[in-house]
Amino acid sequence: MGFFVFLPLVLPLTSWPIARLAEHHLHPRRAVRLLSWIGVSMAVCSTLALGLLFVVGTAQIPGNPLPDSWSDPEIRTAVPFHEEVGTAAVVGLVTVLTACSRSLRRHLRIRARAQRALAPMPLDSDLVVLPDPEPYAYAVPGVPGRVVVSTAMMDSLDADEQRALLAHERSHLANRHHRYLLAAQLASCVNPFLRPLQKAVGYATERWADEEAAGSVGDRRLTARAVARAALVTRSAVPAPSFAAFAAPGPVPRRVTALLSPALGESWPPPASPAGLAAMVAAAGTAASAVFALNAAVALLLLVKAATPW
Repeated sequence: MGFFVFLPLVLPLTSWPIARLAEHHLHPRRAVRLLSWIGVSMAVCSTLALGLLFVVGTAQIPGNPLPDSWSDPEIRTAVPFHEEVGTAAVVGLVTVLTACSRSLRRHLRIRARAQRALAPMPLDSDLVVLPDPEPYAYAVPGVPGRVVVSTAMMDSLDADEQRALLAHERSHLANRHHRYLLAAQLASCVNPFLRPLQKAVGYATERWADEEAAGSVGDRRLTARAVARAALVTRSAVPAPSFAAFAAPGPVPRRVTALLSPALGESWPPPASPAGLAAMVAAAGTAASAVFALNAAVALLLLVKAATPW
């Protein structure tokens, strides 16, 4: 196994360049899918590495999950790590499982609460307008998915801007953005080095919905104006329990700038460009992470087989 089992824990650092460059050089749809795939793959490899370190590092502890014959001197010599490594791996695994379960429970709880609140509403439309002085708009995934907008938000926008807002939220539902967001969040819970990818995926999903809204209404400047105005009216409002907010305060200036600029093409950037090189580095890091994790797993299986009497 060697030190290679540790590499899946640090190789997510190779994804940082593409996380920074994707928003400027990749179409949002491609950016979301690429970053989500990288994040989930590296999170799985990190979890496998932690599990292997736990098993190997705790091999000499009574009650360990390996056979009793693991204490054979030759096998003990082949084990590259000590009990301290296993203890650290146990702490890491418990932390990862706790963070992931907490995030998943919170997501499901908020989603179930929103669906229960909307259950009495008629199903003749996917739009629910709530009489509320607080301006907000968000998409609630489910069967069926619903778009929830307050009267305060609707009153703050003109008719064309309302169409852009609703197209944006419907894009979140149609493209199941909540799944990408949840996957990126769980990946960042597994490995903190993946947090830049989580932020990039959150921004790219908003940009993806912005682009589809602009295509639906046929006017990029109108969509930019709707995003900016919605951000202004929600600046002092209490944040709604949303899954994909129409006007998240952080990236709004960048979203408006992107909408006022020419749309990015669907093609991948040239390999020699910064974004192309960053994507290749991230892909290489993901592949290396998988190879090292699988190599360590095979090595452990061979050691266990050697230590198991037949």
